[in-house]
Amino acid sequence: MNRIQEKLKADHKLLSIYFTAGYPELQDTVPIIEQLEKSGVDMIEIGLPFSDPLADGPTIQASSTAALRKGMHTQLLFEQLKDIRKTVSIPLIIMGYFNPVLQYGVKEFCRECEKIGIDGLILPDLPLDVYQDEYEDIFKAHGLLNIFLITPQTSVDRIKMIDEGSDGFIYMVSSASTTGAKAGFEAKQNEYFDRIAEMRLKNPQIVGFGISNAATFNAATSSAKGAIIGSAFIKMLTEEGKNGIDPFIQSIRPLSIN
Repeated sequence: MNRIQEKLKADHKLLSIYFTAGYPELQDTVPIIEQLEKSGVDMIEIGLPFSDPLADGPTIQASSTAALRKGMHTQLLFEQLKDIRKTVSIPLIIMGYFNPVLQYGVKEFCRECEKIGIDGLILPDLPLDVYQDEYEDIFKAHGLLNIFLITPQTSVDRIKMIDEGSDGFIYMVSSASTTGAKAGFEAKQNEYFDRIAEMRLKNPQIVGFGISNAATFNAATSSAKGAIIGSAFIKMLTEEGKNGIDPFIQSIRPLSIN
């Protein structure tokens, strides 16, 4: 069983952290992953920088631009992660856009992910039907789960199709906006969370976009399995560096509750 599927069985709400590979410094990728696991994070989404990140807000865009300028690219990320399973055991997911994967070669990209020990991919611009028609067999042959996104505007039929075509969790985008930390959720977002929970989907949901602190984490996970923090974590890295990782994570969810 995939590490993501195993982790989803945990009896606590899951905390997943997104950060951009090669940021703040080019060689920070592995140290950040190792520290996040020590701090009690359940899963990590490793952002593959891309020059045109359409779904990302200004914080993640800036980190992606900085990482690219420092020299981050797909092959370098694979080289940085080649020994990651010697020190890290929690699920690792690469999140990015489909263009770099296509440029690298889908089969070759998935093969490298399997060798490293990557558990899944999140590619927001890879449509479900294209994935199923052209790439699903490749992903599955290399033990990779493909994680799909839904938003408040996603139709019921589409949500059911995504649920049927998924084997891990559904990335539940909290609002129809780009990524970014927010102070809290509006009533319509909470209604959306409840509406999806009432659908009783076979795959658990993990909420992303707008999670920044303990309050928004708790609100997002009131009816979902977990939540993802990205922009707020990257902002902290920008201001405090790697030394700020553990205090940040403990402020969201203390290690003692795992």
